[in-house]
Amino acid sequence: MPRKGMRTVFFKSPSPTRITPPASPLPHTFSESLMEENIEVAEFVITKWDSLSESNSSHCNIGSLFSDDNREEAKLYLSSVKGLQKAMQYLASHQASSEKLVPAQTLMQTAMKRLEREFYQILKSNRDYLDPESVSTHSSARPSTSRSSFSDFENESENERDEDESIPEVERVSLAAMTDLKAIADAMISAGYTRECLKIYKIIRKSIVDEALYHLGVESLTFQQIQKMDWEVLELKIKNWLNAVKMAVKTLFYGERILCDHVFSVSDKIRESCFSEISKEGALALFGFPETVAKCKKTPEKMFRILDLYEAVSDLWPEIESIFSFELTSTVRSTAVNSLIRLGEAVRTMLTDFEMAIQKDSSKSTLAGGGIHPLTRYVMNYISFLVDYSGSLSDILADWPLTIPSPLPESYFGSPDNEESISSPISVRLAWLILVMLCKLDGKAAMYKDVALSYLFLANNLQYIVGKVRQSNLKFLLGDDWVTRHELKVKQYATNYERVGWSKVVASLPENSTAEIPVDQVIDHFRKFNSAFEETYTKQTSWVIADPKLRDDIKISLARRIVPIYKEFFEKYGGMQLRKKMWVESLVRYTPDDLGNYWSDLFFGSGSSGSVSSSSSRGGRSR
Repeated sequence: MPRKGMRTVFFKSPSPTRITPPASPLPHTFSESLMEENIEVAEFVITKWDSLSESNSSHCNIGSLFSDDNREEAKLYLSSVKGLQKAMQYLASHQASSEKLVPAQTLMQTAMKRLEREFYQILKSNRDYLDPESVSTHSSARPSTSRSSFSDFENESENERDEDESIPEVERVSLAAMTDLKAIADAMISAGYTRECLKIYKIIRKSIVDEALYHLGVESLTFQQIQKMDWEVLELKIKNWLNAVKMAVKTLFYGERILCDHVFSVSDKIRESCFSEISKEGALALFGFPETVAKCKKTPEKMFRILDLYEAVSDLWPEIESIFSFELTSTVRSTAVNSLIRLGEAVRTMLTDFEMAIQKDSSKSTLAGGGIHPLTRYVMNYISFLVDYSGSLSDILADWPLTIPSPLPESYFGSPDNEESISSPISVRLAWLILVMLCKLDGKAAMYKDVALSYLFLANNLQYIVGKVRQSNLKFLLGDDWVTRHELKVKQYATNYERVGWSKVVASLPENSTAEIPVDQVIDHFRKFNSAFEETYTKQTSWVIADPKLRDDIKISLARRIVPIYKEFFEKYGGMQLRKKMWVESLVRYTPDDLGNYWSDLFFGSGSSGSVSSSSSRGGRSR
């Protein structure tokens, strides 16, 4: 069906008999008469415009046959060329020795040169209107408006031309130019001048594609060039490529494919050859870049840029496959596929290297105060960023099962019957990396001479890990069951810290604080409590608990564990009976309220309090 609302160069052709040709002898048959008349009409129309060409020194200054002022002339010109072609075909098959055949051929050559100039002029003068963005925009919005050949325009109605007024100016000019190019291409191809037509089209359109890719920053770089680049330079080029590839595929190559398909719709073979020659070189440079980057030296810090490249190519693959669907552009598709393969291999290599880097971490010094180890921060931040690429990683890891020396504990991954058990390749891989780190942290905890501090170190670091999981999309990959189990492990570490770290304080108090005991034993309990509390407090002033909630939970737990026992003992034996002794002030140093005040200073890692003082000297301090 003809495209509605599109201005065209073709209208109902007037009868050739309306033009008065030079007198000629009567032909023998009706067909011969008609063919000779076609030649005479063509000679009149073609020579008219040829004379206009000769009167100008440059064809660039010639009034265009396809301008708005000459639409009738353009239609008549193409109709004459069509009639001339029919006449030549008739003569070649019925009167091969006719003396009219050579002049007709000369006339056709003249017409083709004229159409070549028009084709060139339309491509050049409408460069801004035939840019891929304009073509892809209006063509995707109006996919049913293309016409199959110039003959379709002969039946265009006035209503269709009136609808043209509602189209924006840029789109109207673009559509008109595409229509004219297609009409000329149809005429030239039909007349056997395909090579001349394609030569002009390919030169101009390829220069536009190459120029667009240049402005997008696409470069054709060799492996040696990329290998020698500093990572900062290469990373900048990767960023530029990531900004360019979407525009190149969705706009540049897509628009060029639409234009090529439209102009050369008369032949699948021609449009395939044309589009391939115009786009292939640039597309290979574009999609070859990721593959070349993937071959370079691989380090864990390059992981995220490699994943960016993989994600970009993967997301655009449906468009790449569609735009470059021709057999002649199969190398473009294979280059994009090879890039995905190489990038996936690079990611798997870097994940392996990352795991090995965790296992080989050789830092021997302990972290002051049992805080969060730099390894923990680095690994969890790294893994948290990896989760942002879960879609790409799922594809990359799908056929790369985790192989370890021994099976992972079921308690770590969850029961196989549990719907929330870790089963996807990416979940298993990330859970394994966290487990590797936890094993490494166990070894680092063993370096602490103080067992209580080693438990506090483990509690701190595991709490940080759980927090990172909760705050990121890791919680969706690892599941609630994983989080719950590791939270319980944090509580277990905290409980062990309290038990070991404050065991002397608890042991200094009587097992049964309500039972009657001799005064000398009471004095001994107070002395042991003072000594144990001061020693434990002083030692732990430099210890740290990074997570506020864990810090408060441990302080509350300590208060519940020690204060009730001490309070009963204090209230029973710390009153008037012992105050009669001269040394009572130095013996009963802490009230129950003092204990909470002292604990409030702990776990900030300041270490400012080198000693503790009695309640009298601190005036029953409160915060």
